[in-house]
Order: sequence, then C-alpha cells, then structure tokens
Amino acid sequence: MDALDRRILTELQLDGRLTVTELAARVKLSVSPCHRRLRDLEREGAIRGYRAVVDPAAVGLNFEALVFVTLRWEDADTVSAFEEAVAAVPHVLQAQRLFGDPDYLLRVATTDLAAFQELYDRQLARLPGVQRINSTLVMKHIVDDRPLPE
Repeated sequence: MDALDRRILTELQLDGRLTVTELAARVKLSVSPCHRRLRDLEREGAIRGYRAVVDPAAVGLNFEALVFVTLRWEDADTVSAFEEAVAAVPHVLQAQRLFGDPDYLLRVATTDLAAFQELYDRQLARLPGVQRINSTLVMKHIVDDRPLPE
C-alpha cells in the first residue's frame, strides 16, 4: 500500500458516498487508475464495506455504557461460548477481547437506564462463563468514529 492508496482510504473514510469520479479528483488521479486501485483495496480487504453512520440518539438509543467482563475460566470452550453469545446480543455495539483483567470490553447502547438494567440482568449477567461484570456510564463522546490515521 502506497501513499496514494492511503489518500484514497482517507477520502473514503471522510465520505463513503463519493463517486469514483469525485474520488479521483480529490486524490488527483484519473478515473480509470483510481477505480482500479479502489477495486484492489476492496479485494485485498483494506476496505471492508460501506455503511451509513447513524446517530444512536436519533433512533432512541440515548444511553451508553462500557461493560467490563471477567470470565470464570479462559479455556477455549468457555471463550467460544461467551463470544458467540455476546455477538448475538443486538445492544452490544462493540465487543473486544483484552489482555489482562478484565477479559472483555463491551460497548452497549440502550434507550435509558431502566433498559440497560434489564439488559444487564436478563442477558449480560447470564452470558456463558461470566465471573464478574463491572460497568461505567458514558457521559460524553469526545472522539467518536474517527477515520484511521494515514
């Protein structure tokens, strides 16, 4: 990947709806080579997809929490069962496995505190292998959905 590919990626992260013609103009390349590079970036997996970024509050998800999960055991079966189960919870927007303690960080969005409490009690606390859950509430987003650096 060269500097031109990185510029293409930067422009698409800022506006994923650019036409190939608009993208080519922004990176100062003719349309055919720009299109070829774009196809290569998609085929190689550097571009994983295109999507709309929706404001959670606009769809009624006004409450966000970060949930830290420690598993009872970290054998392959427990980890696999936990990860499969957490991936099936729609209100979990992100789930990351961590080194050290805790084992996982989940980003969860719900309508309000009562909905979070219900999700916590009925689903999160019942995930396979969970030993301990700690959560903290998100007060404000300072940096959110920032494009990757060049």
